[in-house]
Amino acid sequence: MNSTYIQLKQNLEYLKMKQMLLHLDEVLDFITSNNLSFTEGLVKLTSHEIDFKEANMIRSMVKVGAFPHHKELNDFDFTFQESVNEQEIRDFETLRFLESAENIVFLGSSGVGKTHLATSIGIAAAKKRYSTYFIKCHDLIQQLKKAKLENRLEARLRHFFKYKLLIIDELGYLPIEKDDAKLFFQLIDLRYEKRSTILTTNINFNSWDDVFYDPVIANAILDRILHHAHVVNITGRSYRLKEYMTQDEE
Repeated sequence: MNSTYIQLKQNLEYLKMKQMLLHLDEVLDFITSNNLSFTEGLVKLTSHEIDFKEANMIRSMVKVGAFPHHKELNDFDFTFQESVNEQEIRDFETLRFLESAENIVFLGSSGVGKTHLATSIGIAAAKKRYSTYFIKCHDLIQQLKKAKLENRLEARLRHFFKYKLLIIDELGYLPIEKDDAKLFFQLIDLRYEKRSTILTTNINFNSWDDVFYDPVIANAILDRILHHAHVVNITGRSYRLKEYMTQDEE
């Protein structure tokens, strides 16, 4: 066997270029049969390594996002949920809103697909290697409360600030104490006009005073969220009811 070929394989193994090593013979045959130049062959060989590492990076970004499920926009039934403008949602998937640090609020009753849509956009962002994180509102506030008690609130706020896209799910499903509302405001204020936030909520904006037990804080939070925001009001039926209806039909 050619000593140069053996040395090349050893070099690739040493450099941990596993995909280049795996596809070496295939690419060498392709170079020979198509009379490619050294540069063309090298591009083809290195592309195998890059594609593999890119795919791994995307999987890692999606995993770090802590999404509750892996649902993308193609899994969403726009024909069932007619109150949702598919073109608008598809535009969100282009992630233009991230570049303008705009927010998205999905408003609607339980089961209409708010979390599905928020997650889908989050996964699209993670796949484009934007730092993205999904968290339920109650869990977020518990983390901020704990950090304050341990005198590390500033560090925790910075942690949540760093994400290019933060998805806060189920705001308003549980009441938020006045002191906790102030913690939530600090995070929203920190991200205001600098980072994008997606919120899902079942509470109309004129009722946020009841959620936060403080109209001043509620208005300050609303002001910062809605100043640069797209509001998607979903008035359709529950997907869960749809599933029950389908089972009954069967």
